[in-house]
Amino acid sequence: MTRHYIVASLGRGRHTATHTFEHSPTKQRFGYPHHETGVCPISARGPECEARDVFVKPSLFRPYRAAVEVGMLVFLYAVYEAVRGAGDASLSVARDHTSDIVALERVLHMFSERTVQEWSRGVPYLPALLGVAYMTLHFGATALAVRWVYRERPQAFPLVRTTLIASTALALAGYVLYPAAPPRLAGLGFSDTVTTHTGLNLSSDLLGSFYNPTAAVPSLHFGYALIVGVVLLTLAHRWWVRVLGAVYPAFMLFDIVATANHFWFDAAAGGAVVVAGWWIARALLRGSPAAPQLQAVPA
Repeated sequence: MTRHYIVASLGRGRHTATHTFEHSPTKQRFGYPHHETGVCPISARGPECEARDVFVKPSLFRPYRAAVEVGMLVFLYAVYEAVRGAGDASLSVARDHTSDIVALERVLHMFSERTVQEWSRGVPYLPALLGVAYMTLHFGATALAVRWVYRERPQAFPLVRTTLIASTALALAGYVLYPAAPPRLAGLGFSDTVTTHTGLNLSSDLLGSFYNPTAAVPSLHFGYALIVGVVLLTLAHRWWVRVLGAVYPAFMLFDIVATANHFWFDAAAGGAVVVAGWWIARALLRGSPAAPQLQAVPA
């Protein structure tokens, strides 16, 4: 029996608006019927067939070719940096918000960032290590994890990719609506250890043209680390990779605090943004062939 379906071609990343095929083994080449993709058949199009099911789901359900995925993520990251750096809030306004954050942490008995930094500065070579890690892992470790999921766990890739995109979009809204200075710029006695120990001046005009120094809330350094950690912890087979996944978010949390780039509050906001992004991704991917969840694999 021949039916018409709205499908997304799995062959070499191409899209087709409609396709006619019979239920046969060749469907693996050209696409899936609607009961497997969640996309409504033409014959069933009606009020219950939401626009999301026709236009959004086919794009989110599956991985594209590696070059396309990389291109999309690089483009989105460039947009993220451009928007993040477009803020025009004054440092005084950002410091006022930072003062509110510190006041909240004091009420909650959480304001211990200076103690953490002072301890780390007393450990030989640790500030330099943390500075290099801060500058490299945010993008490098995230990119490697996304690549690994794409190649080794493709069924989970749509959820991971969509969570990253949704989380980043929410974070950008936070940067615009609530500019806040990081500890090193808050005038509270913190040291800029990244600049001191890596030779890379985070407050220079050159770097300032690429990012907004008052975009500290939420912390996507911690948010992305949380995504990477959960991915490795739930999807990896090797025990040591799972351990790495469990440790990595905690290490990044220590890193961003010890280098005076974020407060505990910023990290908590980053975690909340990721949880919200994950929820949005699950909602968008509901009914996909790949269940919208990260299921632990046997060791």
